[in-house]
Amino acid sequence: MNHKAKKRIKEAKRSARPELKDSYDWTKHNYHETFSLSLSTVKDNVERIDALQTSVEEFIEKYEKPYKPVVVLNAELGWAAHEKWTLERLKRKYRNQKFKCGEDNDGYSVKMKMKYYADYMETTKDDSPLYIFDSSYGEHPKRKKLLEDYEVPKYFKDDLFQFAGEKRRPPYRWFVMGPPRSGTGVHIDPLGTSAWNALVQGHKRWCLFPTNTPRELIKITREEGGNQQDEAITWFVIVYPRTQQLTWPQEFKPLEILQKPGETVFVPGGWWHVVLNMDHTIAVTQNFASATNFPVVWHKTVRGRPKLSRKWYRILKQERPELAVAADLVDLQESTGIASDSSSDSSSSSSSSSSDSDSECDSGAEGDGMTHRRKKRRTCNMMEDGSSQSRDDCVSKERSSSR
Repeated sequence: MNHKAKKRIKEAKRSARPELKDSYDWTKHNYHETFSLSLSTVKDNVERIDALQTSVEEFIEKYEKPYKPVVVLNAELGWAAHEKWTLERLKRKYRNQKFKCGEDNDGYSVKMKMKYYADYMETTKDDSPLYIFDSSYGEHPKRKKLLEDYEVPKYFKDDLFQFAGEKRRPPYRWFVMGPPRSGTGVHIDPLGTSAWNALVQGHKRWCLFPTNTPRELIKITREEGGNQQDEAITWFVIVYPRTQQLTWPQEFKPLEILQKPGETVFVPGGWWHVVLNMDHTIAVTQNFASATNFPVVWHKTVRGRPKLSRKWYRILKQERPELAVAADLVDLQESTGIASDSSSDSSSSSSSSSSDSDSECDSGAEGDGMTHRRKKRRTCNMMEDGSSQSRDDCVSKERSSSR
């Protein structure tokens, strides 16, 4: 690795994780030697379905309506990404393009050129490495070519936030790429949205918990986690072993997934989840509002993003009048029964896992609450103008485990 690459990587690390003061802080737990990334250690217990044999109607009835996680096979057939999204080809094609790999303390994106990030990815021994989680690739003249390499799986075509307008809608799609030990800490996706995560390269380890799981049961305290409190690998070191003990409440036992290349994970709204990359991984993930989860998403959007909800409602009334009627029928005083993860340090809200507080930032399928330790950063409640930069600066998901 040349001097300039080392310099750019060091700058990105300093900006994204200022609480880690030096190279020792990044590697002091020695996880690259002590943490097992053996695929055989994962107790995979989540159902698989075949997209070639399961209709959209069957998927909605069996999984989306009952909010049941599932892994979908053959949802990525024909994707050019399986040939084009290798480390070497991405490094060559997008060599000088910058991708987001974190945020600074003010919530601004920390970006790195692909050529430098690829070098970092291949050599890092960091306990919890920086992780590309980029939501703006679809608007960039060169990076938007990534959109040509995959297609939204048939079960997730319903995209109701498109009716809020591209500039105002919450960020919803991410190109994600990271080395072993990177990942996203335990969190719930915002605004009641569900998500899909399609893995192209590598393996991901997931744990998912039902929406009524008490947050204090699965969150890491500052005393336990120190300055790595919100990292996925910290969670697997500290919390995961507890979930395997006889004293762990049976109703909150985790669902576990070892996601393999070509597999797509469906995460229903409200489910807590934590994700760890077991090797070099490349994936695409999107959050979505559909006709099925619309009542919950509408409830949370009205409460958490009122200005957005008004614009959304006006367009729905024209384009999808049946959903405007459904919106009118939602009782905003009643709990949705779907939890929100709104524990940002910058928010006055300190909701429990069963709270319906919606002062949450826009994040996505694999993203975590990096805002938990971002005391200076602005909250979504301050970003009601809906400008693209403001929304992007408020994307908690994109912190991923570089958070």
